[in-house]
Parts: sequence; structure tokens; C-alpha cells
Amino acid sequence: MKWELLVLALGVLVVAAGHAWGLFFAPPEAMMGDVGRILYVHVPTAWAGLLCFSTAFIAAIGTLWSGRAGWDALVEAASEVGVVLTALLLFQGSMWARPTWGVFWTWDPRLTTSAIMLVLFVGVLVVRRVVEVPERRMTLSAVAAIVAFVDVPIVYFAVKWFRTLHQDFSSPRTVDGAMVTPLRTAAIGMILLATGLIVARWRVIRARVAADLDAPALPARPAALDLGASNGRSA
Repeated sequence: MKWELLVLALGVLVVAAGHAWGLFFAPPEAMMGDVGRILYVHVPTAWAGLLCFSTAFIAAIGTLWSGRAGWDALVEAASEVGVVLTALLLFQGSMWARPTWGVFWTWDPRLTTSAIMLVLFVGVLVVRRVVEVPERRMTLSAVAAIVAFVDVPIVYFAVKWFRTLHQDFSSPRTVDGAMVTPLRTAAIGMILLATGLIVARWRVIRARVAADLDAPALPARPAALDLGASNGRSA
């Protein structure tokens, strides 16, 4: 059995434990009551998504530095998982915003930069699909991932750099002790889940990328053959 399947299974169990703990046994949030329990789902999703995009950024640098298929495949795998998690993050945030802010969406700096981040990394995946030449695809998608990563620290520090409705950073000093453990448990589980998904996708993508790089280029058709074929048709 491939080790990433064990990591995936462990991630599912730990996420389930953290979510169950937070949803059913942790105390309600002081200001939001039971609505605040989405914290145990939303925050771990955000952390895991940012780690996925950070992994794609590191892989992009490795790709440009080495030109190896393994790094190139990791760019795509990490971007895919990060895109899924960020899409879930924005959906969860909308569900949280409606009862707390009164709207599903507002152009808050944290929300806006997160949406831009999602679009940028979707763009990385689009580049992977539309560029057919393997070496060119490798370079362009790595550059696209590096450019997209510029938005990651902006998303993270948006609550410090801009006026925002979004809550500030949380830490064990600002979160009740009864809430810290289930939050950390859910976060560890989400990171394990993301890791297993990235590795599983990486294996598939790496095999495809290696096959593309090893495939011989189609030889150019000699001009003489074209001329001969043209003369034959004209005859």
C-alpha cells in the first residue's frame, strides 16, 4: 500500500475527530455562540490551503532551478489541492458571513485577496492545460505559480495591513483553552489530508510529465516530399 493512502486515512480520522470535538463538545464562541463553531472547519481549511500554495511556490523554484519532472509535477499537484481547499474556504466564509455580517459576500480585503488568489492559481492550472510543449509548459507554469504566490502573504497579512471586517489573527493567548485543542486537531488532520492528496496526485502527474518529456519530437516533413506531393496532385 502506498504510504500516502495511510496519510489520507489518518487525515480523515483526525479531521473527523477535530470537527466532532469542536462542533459538539467545545464551548460556544463568546460573541457568536454556536455560529462560531465553523471556526473548527474554516480556519484549518485556510491554513492547509496556504500551505499548499506555498508548496507550489517552492516547487516552482525547484522546477526553474533543476528542470526536473518531479518538481514540475509538484507545482500542479499542490496547486490543484490548494485550489479545491480555497474554493471550500470561500464557501465556508460565505456561510459564516451571512449570520455574522448579514451578507454572504462583501469586498473585504481578506475576502477579495483570497478570491484573487484562487483565480491566480486556477490560472496556473489553465497554463498546464493549454500549453502543449512540455518544456515550455514547465517554465510558464512555474513562473505563473511564482507570480500567483505573491498574493499569499497579502492574504495572510490583510487583517494587519488593511481596514477589514475579518477577525484578527488567533493564537492560544486569544482563544479559550477548551477551543485550542480541537482547533489544532482539525488543523493537523486537514494538513495530513492535503499532504496525502498532493502526493497521490503528484504520482499520477509525474508519470504523465515524464512520459511527455521522454516522447520523441515529431520530425519536420522534408520540403522535397511536400513538393513531390504537390506535383503529384497537379498531375
